[in-house]
Amino acid sequence: MTVKPLPGKRGKKSKRVRLEDIAEACGVSLSTASRALAGEKGVRPEIRQQVLEVAKIANYVIPTAVAGQKVILAASSAAMIDYVRNQFTLYVLEGLKDRAQALGLEIITRPIAGRHEELAVLKEALDDPQVAGLLFLTVDDEGMLAATRGFHKPVVLLNSDDPFMRLSSVTPCNRSSARLAADHLIDLGHERILFLMRPGRRTIERRYEGWKDALLHRGLPFDEGLMVPVEDWLPELAAQAVAARIAARGLDFTAILAAGDSLAVGAMMGVQQSGFTVPGDVSVMGMDDLPQAAFLNPPLTTMHIPMREIGSVALDLLRDNLSSLPMPPRRVELACHLVERASTARRRPVSIHQISMDSQDRESFPH
Repeated sequence: MTVKPLPGKRGKKSKRVRLEDIAEACGVSLSTASRALAGEKGVRPEIRQQVLEVAKIANYVIPTAVAGQKVILAASSAAMIDYVRNQFTLYVLEGLKDRAQALGLEIITRPIAGRHEELAVLKEALDDPQVAGLLFLTVDDEGMLAATRGFHKPVVLLNSDDPFMRLSSVTPCNRSSARLAADHLIDLGHERILFLMRPGRRTIERRYEGWKDALLHRGLPFDEGLMVPVEDWLPELAAQAVAARIAARGLDFTAILAAGDSLAVGAMMGVQQSGFTVPGDVSVMGMDDLPQAAFLNPPLTTMHIPMREIGSVALDLLRDNLSSLPMPPRRVELACHLVERASTARRRPVSIHQISMDSQDRESFPH
């Protein structure tokens, strides 16, 4: 194999050298170079040796080898409840498991429902020299996060973020994703868009902000009364909330954006139970793109959240934090995209609510 010269001299650091340069010099793909440097499986020994030698000559910072070490995954009660009810947490864990296997890491799961359990997990991580770091899944409580400040091993948050940027985190792009979703409904002519959410988590508040961003950016009036809270992610609670809203105020909206697919399922039920159709009378849109979304009646338009990638990227972020190169905390937001199905349609020129009112007025007059 012919090795091309790299910029810089041996023994001197070169800021210009990138992973792409290493791959090109060795005549291998970027992914092969990355796997070789990381000590991952699937790379021939002679290729791995060649890549390592070129990286060494160029003083390229090689990611710390983590094979054979452990990572503790501390999962909150909210994460465990979600795991039982739908697949979001399941797919995050699948992505985490696959990436751990590639890196040769062992994942140890520990449930945490309070400060006492969290402190026990931190002590376990500190006492075990084989534990490389910790991952916290769906943890928002500031009191629980406070104990991780200044911890001597890296900590990365999954499906959560630190508002003060003291800890690294990986989340979907919740705010921009919700804005894209609302923009899609606005492009279909909808102006009165109900937002259905379970308040409490920062990630969901970001989705609320994205819905609001879209309305304000498109010059539509922002009505706080269009935000409908529910106490839990159960579809039946969403159905009750939507049906109660229609019973109390009539159909004063033409679309619903739900902060999660499970709430969108309930929203469709509530609309249909009230005697209206989806998407004929009301367009309904979710966020998550869980597998069952494609099999609903009608199939659900939603925002695809890269659930598996949340887990895999978090492990890579943790590994980066283990390197000798000083690195400040980072917030990684993964791009989401629209999946358009049959639950959304262009708004009718006249709202169903107005047609219903006009019909009632006509019936009140003598023929």
